[in-house]
Amino acid sequence: MTHVTPTPRTAPALRTVFAGASSWRRAAERIDAATPASRDRAVDALRAFAILGVVLGHWLVTALVADGARLRAASPLHAMPWLAPVSWAFQTLAVFFLVGGHVATLGHASARARGTSYGRWLSARLSRLFRPVAAVLALWAVTAVLLLLTGAEFVTVRTLVKLALSPLWFLLVFAALTAATPLLTRLHPLWPLVVVLHVDLLRFGFGAPSWLGWINLAAGWLVPYTLGAAWTRGELERRRAGWFLLTGGTAATAALVAWAGYPASMVGVPGAEVSNLDPPTLAAVTFGLAQCGLALLLRDRLRGALRRPVVWAVVALVNLSAMTIFLWHQTALMATTATGLLAGRLPGLHTAPEGLDWVAARLVWLPAFALGLAACWMAFRSFERNGGRRRSRIVRTHRPPEPETRKTRKTTDPTDPTDRTRTTDPTETTGQRDVTETTCKSETAGATSETGTAGTTENTGGVRRV
Repeated sequence: MTHVTPTPRTAPALRTVFAGASSWRRAAERIDAATPASRDRAVDALRAFAILGVVLGHWLVTALVADGARLRAASPLHAMPWLAPVSWAFQTLAVFFLVGGHVATLGHASARARGTSYGRWLSARLSRLFRPVAAVLALWAVTAVLLLLTGAEFVTVRTLVKLALSPLWFLLVFAALTAATPLLTRLHPLWPLVVVLHVDLLRFGFGAPSWLGWINLAAGWLVPYTLGAAWTRGELERRRAGWFLLTGGTAATAALVAWAGYPASMVGVPGAEVSNLDPPTLAAVTFGLAQCGLALLLRDRLRGALRRPVVWAVVALVNLSAMTIFLWHQTALMATTATGLLAGRLPGLHTAPEGLDWVAARLVWLPAFALGLAACWMAFRSFERNGGRRRSRIVRTHRPPEPETRKTRKTTDPTDPTDRTRTTDPTETTGQRDVTETTCKSETAGATSETGTAGTTENTGGVRRV
């Protein structure tokens, strides 16, 4: 075996790589140490998986086909319906609503225990949801006007804007359910499921108007949301609950697809007569029940895996930027597609999704989409973190905290991993301990670590602003 000795040119590069890896490892250990032992890390992992599943799903089934000077949207599921199982893996919204219902009901109960009013609790949660939306709306408003002024076809502009703003429907539904959390705390998931069943029965069995299906936009996602509330109540702790949801949901979905005529794809397909997602159908809801069951069964394994500091740090960072990732992933895809037009009509990027060659080419483009999303993250992450005001902090671990008389109390949600800038009374018994939010100055590859993602509190007496 030949031993390769680093040359004078490669040695500095290797030292930089090793130093970067060591710095990231130390940052991960600090995030891990700052996380309260009582925190259920599986909740954050499930949220991260749900967000990343939606992102990858959109990147795999959304095609922008270049027909001359026009761009039109297409889907490989239209020409290749046998690829429907791809949508089973990446249509993960039910898991997001499951986690959202659990976190919201837990947070509301904690807010009530602290004496926080419903209005203040709701305002804090909705501001975290909608604050990053302003940047998306502003950028695409300007982009649409510029495209029209420079001669772009209206059909192309409408396609791009529709794709860019398509994630907003989810936020509106999620915000409505969040606002109704106090009313949904004790609601059994069976009730909204019965509503979905009757709406579909009227639509597909008795020829009722199609607009009736939009009732399921609320009722359909209310099913996993109220499952999250049942999780908070402790009704889903036994594994048999997870197995019941997984097996029952799978069997019901298979029966609906095989014998009731529901589409096999769990996402919308352009040109399809019926969509399982737009609005949600009974098949989409039963499929979501199966997903929720699997998520519940994986909790213990996830908790074990997330004891590793590096793994937990990655999950924490995804949660810290969850809204940025969700809102900008379609923009990253379109920016990559537009940039690629400078090199001509590229396979997997501008060609029609009609064969396995397109699928293979699209897989090659995924890293480029990820780089585009990373650029969007760097540009717009501050809107999610602190409303556009950039701040940097380092930890001074031995500096004593400020006296209690000088501390302020912000009534925010201790269960939300995006809630990073809280200052609490040392006597507060919320199950969270006072730690300092950390931004490591020695970050590598743009990785910024903030212990606030772990749902902890900030001790302003231990922070020096730089």
